[in-house]
Amino acid sequence: MLIITNKKIYFPKKIFSLDVFLCETQILTLIEADMKLDYPRKVGMLIAVLITLSLNSFAQDLIARQAPIDKTFKKIDSLVLRKLIISESISSSLVSDLYPHWNNSHTKTFSSPIDIPEKYSIDLSDFSMPTASKHITSSFGPRKGRIHYGIDIKVYTGDTIVAAFGGKVRVVNSERRGYGKYIVIRHNNGLETLYAHLSKQLVNENQEVKAGEAIGLGGNTGRSTGSHLHFETRFLGVAINPAKIFDFRLQDIVADRYVFTKSKISTQKDSHSMRINIKENTYTAKAETNTNNNIVKSDSNNNNEDFNQYHMVKRGDNLTRIAKTKATSISQLCKLNGITAKTILQPGQILRYS
Repeated sequence: MLIITNKKIYFPKKIFSLDVFLCETQILTLIEADMKLDYPRKVGMLIAVLITLSLNSFAQDLIARQAPIDKTFKKIDSLVLRKLIISESISSSLVSDLYPHWNNSHTKTFSSPIDIPEKYSIDLSDFSMPTASKHITSSFGPRKGRIHYGIDIKVYTGDTIVAAFGGKVRVVNSERRGYGKYIVIRHNNGLETLYAHLSKQLVNENQEVKAGEAIGLGGNTGRSTGSHLHFETRFLGVAINPAKIFDFRLQDIVADRYVFTKSKISTQKDSHSMRINIKENTYTAKAETNTNNNIVKSDSNNNNEDFNQYHMVKRGDNLTRIAKTKATSISQLCKLNGITAKTILQPGQILRYS
């Protein structure tokens, strides 16, 4: 400790650091240069200098203690990075195993048969909603005597459309009487997504994209009666109801994982003779369709209870009339279709009633 008298200042012989030694010399020089300073001022100056030195030493101690922590975090970061790289390489190899073929022409079918697993868990965690729009204009399922293999989302021409998951662009093409300008992306999780009726395509075939990356602009090209996005989700060519993966009203995924389950596979040569088992998200043999009310009927080998039933809204229809005709309730119709009792129905709209 320091000993202060009226005339002299004594420092201890044991010096603990170079900073203190330098400070001793500076203080003595300062005192000799100005011996006229009064005693209180000398004491105040000494205290200020000592506080500065103590803070400097404390800061150095903190830096010294932080060094091993930084090294530890660097090791952790490198391990995490390596794990991510391995994870991505594994997912890419798994997708290659699922899809042995790569082409830039076929949207739904493949040149040779593909072995479809009985069950497959699809990771949805790294996702992005393809559009910020929450307005579904047409649902997945039967429509005008045909199967609507995706959902239609209201967008305006020029609205940005983004990739739902990370992956690689497989098809960038255009159909005047069909999809219009469209894009197909094969994702690292095993899914393929299709974006149709675009006004502009912003990506090229074989281009890698990330989830949320802009791939096109909304439009009204092809067979379309108004600006919208036709969005499909497929697994090994099998259509999956996008509403079972994405909740557009909440702008979120339904769950972190989706389990694809295969049931019976049609042996028909005509791929259009297959139809979707919407409840189980699988497909079975050819079935008849009643165009008057769009009830999908199964063949003799299947049970009608396994399939959802739909009604196409006609001019003059309302929820009360439909509920009465289909022996259900308004609340059930609202629940199944995500609407309210005040929703105005449009002719051609598809409603699920069971």
